[in-house]
Amino acid sequence: MILASASPFSWALGITVAIVYAIPVLLTRSLNAVLAYRLLVLAWLLHGVLIVRSLVIDPSHFGFAQALSITVWLVLTVYIAETHLVPGMPARWALGGFGSAVVILALIYPGPQLPATSSPWLPVHWALGLSAYGLFAAAVAHGWLLIHTERRLRSAPASTTPGLPLLKLERIMFRLVIAGFVLLTLTVLAGIVFSEHLYGASTGGWRWDHTHVFTVLSWLIFAMLLLGRWRFGWRGRRAVHMLYAGAALLLLGYAGSRFVLEVLLGRVS
Repeated sequence: MILASASPFSWALGITVAIVYAIPVLLTRSLNAVLAYRLLVLAWLLHGVLIVRSLVIDPSHFGFAQALSITVWLVLTVYIAETHLVPGMPARWALGGFGSAVVILALIYPGPQLPATSSPWLPVHWALGLSAYGLFAAAVAHGWLLIHTERRLRSAPASTTPGLPLLKLERIMFRLVIAGFVLLTLTVLAGIVFSEHLYGASTGGWRWDHTHVFTVLSWLIFAMLLLGRWRFGWRGRRAVHMLYAGAALLLLGYAGSRFVLEVLLGRVS
């Protein structure tokens, strides 16, 4: 029942995207950095086409896997743009692995069909939320790089080349958190003020279900992180751990809850 919603062309395109993503992962020792990067960019472009097709051309479905797929695509967007500003950014193999996994997952679990009663502004609302997802996910990736680089510097000899500058990584991480926080704030405000207009009068407006509770809790953690950064100069591991906590709650807010409904409980409506 779930598999039938994806067209044969979408399956063929999705499998192609997953393979292109996987090549730099499987041949990480055989490919040079330039070729691996070009394959990642090609996969990213095809992935974008697949997302547009699944949301616009095919019967519109949206669920936890589509949310993860778009989030990873946005993280790759940040990564590709950032490589021109910060040469030598690592993690190509990890991004390729995540990309391949979420593309296949979105083909298998496309999610429920979008309701006809929803507002035409609903895609804008979702775009804000998913953009916040992507920015926070990119911030998490930078937080991981920050901790990884710090550990490597502590254990390396003094003569070792320092690699990526920690201060630059931290600065970029907080910029991503700020941008994500702004978009998340707009998403929450839109959900509170325009809920009935976005989802239809039958929804009864804002509801304090698990999705909204997790989202508000993540917003509070990000607000505390930014306030602590501004007021007390929080940085390093404390800041990264708070970022992890907020991102985990945000992930549970939609993708996690939809995973339980769609996969564990088998409910696609």
